[in-house]
Formats: sequence, C-alpha cells, structure tokens
Amino acid sequence: MSDRVCLNVRERVTLSWEMKDLQPAYSRSRFVSLRRISRVVRVGPVEIGGKNRVAVQSMTNTPTQAVESTVAQAIALAEAGCRIVRVAAPNFAAAQALADIRRDLTSAGFDDIPLVADVHFLPAVAMEAALHVEKVRVNPGNYADRRLNAPKNYTEAEYAAELQRLYEAVSPLVLRCKDLGRAIRVGVNHGSLSDRIMNRFGDTPDGMCESAMEFLKICEAHDFRDVVVSMKASNPRIMLQATRLMAARMDAVGMPYPLHIGVTEAGDGEDARIKSAIGIATMLRDGVGDTIRVSLTEDPVAEVPVALALAREAERMWAEAEKSPSGPDFHHDLADPFHFVRRESVEISLGENLKAGAANQPRVIARAGIVPAKADKLLAKIKTLREKQPRTRVEGLIFTVATAKDAIALPEASALLKDEVPLIVAEIAPKKAKIEEILAALPDSLKGMPVTLLVRASDRGLFEAAKERSDTLELKLVIDLTPEELAGILPLLKAADAHNYIFASSRPQPPLHPAGQYRLLVEMLRWAGMKSPVWIRHTKAFLDSTVGEKKTGDVPRTMDAAALVGGLLCDGIGDLASAEAERDIERSIALSYSILQGARARYSRTEYIACPSCGRTLYDIQTAVNAIRAATGHLQGVTIAVMGCIVNGPGEMADADFGYVGGAPGKVNLYVGKRLVEVNVSSEEAVEKLVALIKTSGRWVDK
Repeated sequence: MSDRVCLNVRERVTLSWEMKDLQPAYSRSRFVSLRRISRVVRVGPVEIGGKNRVAVQSMTNTPTQAVESTVAQAIALAEAGCRIVRVAAPNFAAAQALADIRRDLTSAGFDDIPLVADVHFLPAVAMEAALHVEKVRVNPGNYADRRLNAPKNYTEAEYAAELQRLYEAVSPLVLRCKDLGRAIRVGVNHGSLSDRIMNRFGDTPDGMCESAMEFLKICEAHDFRDVVVSMKASNPRIMLQATRLMAARMDAVGMPYPLHIGVTEAGDGEDARIKSAIGIATMLRDGVGDTIRVSLTEDPVAEVPVALALAREAERMWAEAEKSPSGPDFHHDLADPFHFVRRESVEISLGENLKAGAANQPRVIARAGIVPAKADKLLAKIKTLREKQPRTRVEGLIFTVATAKDAIALPEASALLKDEVPLIVAEIAPKKAKIEEILAALPDSLKGMPVTLLVRASDRGLFEAAKERSDTLELKLVIDLTPEELAGILPLLKAADAHNYIFASSRPQPPLHPAGQYRLLVEMLRWAGMKSPVWIRHTKAFLDSTVGEKKTGDVPRTMDAAALVGGLLCDGIGDLASAEAERDIERSIALSYSILQGARARYSRTEYIACPSCGRTLYDIQTAVNAIRAATGHLQGVTIAVMGCIVNGPGEMADADFGYVGGAPGKVNLYVGKRLVEVNVSSEEAVEKLVALIKTSGRWVDK
C-alpha cells in the first residue's frame, strides 16, 4: 500500500489492536498483491517458485498405456500453453509406459515439457515412474497408508511407531528422486486423509497440513528439497483455508516450498470456472501460488486458457504491487483466514420479506440502468426471469439516478415493481453538484417505501447531506467509498446507527487489490465498532483494473467476479452481492447466484463435484455428468459427486450427499454420503438408480 494511503488512514483512525493480535501470516499482505517468497524447485527444464512465472499445468485423460494418444494429447496441451503435463500411473505397466511417452514427446520436439507421474497407493509404481519422468506426485493419504475408516485412539507410542513406518515407506522414493534429480509433489486431497490423521485431526484443513508436513519432514531428513506442495479440495472454502494454513506453517519453520494451487473435481462449464477462480485467483491475488491447474470435466486443452488468464493477471498485479512502497502496519488484519467465521453484522430490513445481515443468506442485487419513466417492460422481463428460474429471483435492482427527473420517477417505478422486486436501490450520480440537487428532488412519497439510497460519500459534507435526506425519508443509506474516503467520515459514524447503513467499496484504490480493499474497509469498520452489513459490488471499474483491456469475453469477467465476490464470501465477508460488470439483468443475477453457490454461501440448485477424468477413468464421465445434470439439476441444496474411479471416489466425496463412482470398466458404484449402497451397476442404468436412491433418501422433489 502506498505511504499516502497509510498515512491518511493512520492520521484519521485510532487503532484498537496491536500487531501481536494478528493471525500467523500466510502471505506478505492481505491487502496488496505482494508475491510470497518461495524457494525454487526445478522440474526438468521448468523452474517453479521464486520469481519465476506461474507454471500452468494440466493432465492427460487418455489411457496411459495408449502411448500414441497420450503423447498426442500432451503435445496439444503444450501447444495451448501448458508448461507441465501430468499423466496417471495407476499400475506398474502404466509406469513403464511413461518411458515411451517421454521418449516420443522428446522426439517430437517437446523436450522442454516435463512429465509428472500421478501415483496413488503403490510405492513400487512411484519408484518405477521416477526412472522415466521429471516429477512424481504422491498423495500422503494413500501412498503409504490405507483408509480403512477404522476408529482408533492412538497412544503416543503407537503414533510414533506409525510415523516411523511412514518414514521407512517413503524414504526409498525420496532417495531415488534425489539421486536422479527428480522432483516430488506432495499432493494432499481433502477427504482422502489416512486413518491416523483422521483420528487425531479429523477431515480438516489442519489434518491436511499435518499430512503434508509428515512427508516434508521425511524429505528434509534426507536433505531433499525439490518438493512442491498442494492442498486441494472440491470446496473452494476448504481449499483456501488449507492452502493458507500450509503456507503459514511452512514459512514459520523455514520451509518455504512452492505451492501448487487448484480446486479439484470442479466439474464443467461456467460453474467449474467460477469455483476454480474463487480458489485459485483468491490465492494468487494474495501473492500465493507458483504453479496452477484448473480441473475441468472437459477436454484437458480447455483448462489451459482459463489457467493462463488467471496466471497472467496475477503476474501483472504482482509486478505493479512491487513498484508501490507499502506501510508495514497495514499488511494484515484481525480476520482468521484459516477457519470460516462469518463477519458479525446487524440485521436490517430492506423491504417486505427481505432482510440482510446477521444470519440471513447473502442477498443478490442487479443493475437495471437509468430509472425508467414507465417500468412496464422491465416488469415483464423480471416476471419472465422468475418463471424461468424461481430460485434465482430478483431481490433488488439498482437504478441510476442522474437527474432530478429520475428522482421524481422513483416512487412510480418502485410501486410498479414491488410485487416482484423487494428492494429498489437508487444510486445517486457521482457528480457532487448534481448529488445535492437530486437529494433535494427526492419526493416525500418515497417515505416508507422499500427504497435504499446509494451515495458515494467521498467527503463529510456529502455524507451529512445524504444522511439527513435518508433520515427524513426513512430510507436505508448505502455508503460506497474507498478505505481512504472512509477514514474521513469515521468520526461521524456511531455504532448505534449501524442498522441504518450498508457499506460498499466499488472503485479501485491502488495498490490495494479488490478483495484487499474490502478487507481493509471491514477492518476499519471494526475499529469504529460498526457492524453494518457489507455489500460486495463487482463493477466495471474493478474489472478494468484487474483483468485489463486485452482480456475480453465471458471467461475473464466471470473469473474476475468470482474472485472478488466468491473469495470474500469464503472469508466470511458479504451480506449483499452484485455482479454489475455484466451487461444485462438476467446475466448479472445468474452469475451472482452461481458465485454464491460456488462459495458455499447460498444454494439455488444442485451442486456437482465431478473429476476431470484421467487414465484411470472407467466410463465416459462427460456423458455421465450431462445425463445426471439433466435428471437432477432442479434439486436445491443436493450435492452429487461424479467420480471416475475409486482413487478419487469416496475420498473426494467428503461433503457430497450422493456419489456416482467408477468401480470397473462400464460399471458404477453408488453411494449415499460415504456409504456404499450399490456395486457394479451398469452405466446404462446407473443414472436411473441414482435418482431412485435420492427419492428413497427423501431428498427428491419433482421439477
């Protein structure tokens, strides 16, 4: 953060906390995109960590022993911009086939693309794979341990004996990789932790970190440090907590290994891109992440442009942040980034049957443009939207009030829309001279109506004028301002008035990154004792400041909105949300609800956890996902996991209600929670049987 910003804030705010109260740091700043300092790990010709560019990865989904098709897909990934390619090694024969894949890839002129062998369960396979590829990925939860779901209370002696057994099982691979100059990825997955970890730490981010630390200590014992670490989950909130905790723990003990960032089993389509951005972009904007993969249940090549967009944006933000001097007192806040705690706020009534703040779900607001003289056409469109998707209703509309004429039209528009839209937000145009004129023109007929005033209160006089008019009309007041502007009016805010205000910060204040700007706003409200609700607004101003002019199209806008709104929701911040960089009401509302669902903040439809498939997949997973979605997509709040094989099956279904898992070629196993209930069901009838299970469990509703 610039000295100018820090000085202004420090001069105007009396701090109510000391540095000793802060949580352990997982990054250099929670407000500015300062890159975490990690060691450099070489994976063949590619260097990961340090000041190197973010390395984009993907994974082939062809059968590994089909060497020709696997090489062809690896080349397609490389040509799309992928710098590291991972290949499944489910058995010894597949591990041996890696030698041919490496040879043919090199012969084709792609010797600069390192290969990673993905190994689960079988140390002998990992030992063979290390002979042929530049990196071996192992999962601590199943490499040397077995998940038997057998409860046991370990004594200290028994636990120590298990760690010794782990040391003896893992050491041969570490020593082989050290001798051959290979790297290792310690890849922890939520839900696939060993019984030993589960019994002591539970299926938690703390348990995930402990599992990784056990492996890192073995590597360090052998003076082997070519290690990359990942903490993956299908739930972005869990992924964020675990990755942050792992970064903080490694840095605290002098083991700053590079981090591989990704949301596993994200699924397909826009929802998958949203979940990926919530997890990946949030970490990158905090400066954490050295290599990334976007996991999509699509052609692997489709993952690469999405990942590249996230990586290049982060690199640009890091470069700009390094140019700006920063104040040491404002790098971190009092929030707990390792455990989800929703920010405490007061409840306010915004309209009939619409409350925000406190325990209420985040509310969705959309932009409607200038106040229409007659809102008939808008009303018809909103009715159509409600009929198409009743669970994603229009809860609030923002009207821009640019003239006194617009202000006079507000009561008519509000009265016409009141049965379909609980809240009308009147955003007063930003020019100061007009604001005072418009405030005076607001008709007394607004009194008692579900209308909220939104004003950019950049100075004391403007704030006082807006407050006086909102008090007269008995309207709630949204104060949209940067943290620097908030510092100017903090002395005027009284905790007792928290029920009358909503705070937002929709204009960039460099060098703060968008989420960091909201975090600082929330921290300043904490200092002032204000528990007013916070509205996260993703506007075109934020989009332009982060995505940049050269990146256009739906994917960048979607990812940018997801990173800001979804990332903050995972932090526990946000009582209202809007995706205002979108071009129309329908798109804005749909995207907002999708982001809320991706952040696990509010469910409006079925949630799917689907693996991207790989050489282990035992059926056509993309076809299955589409069929399951067609049959179950109308179920609200039901989570279904669609997994290609047993490796990422029950383990990665940590928080799913139902599971559809490949058990044998063309056969599927069905789960209720983590309980196996149907074995070797034909893939032709598996969807029908899944629906029957949902009905039997009492979770089914008709369309």
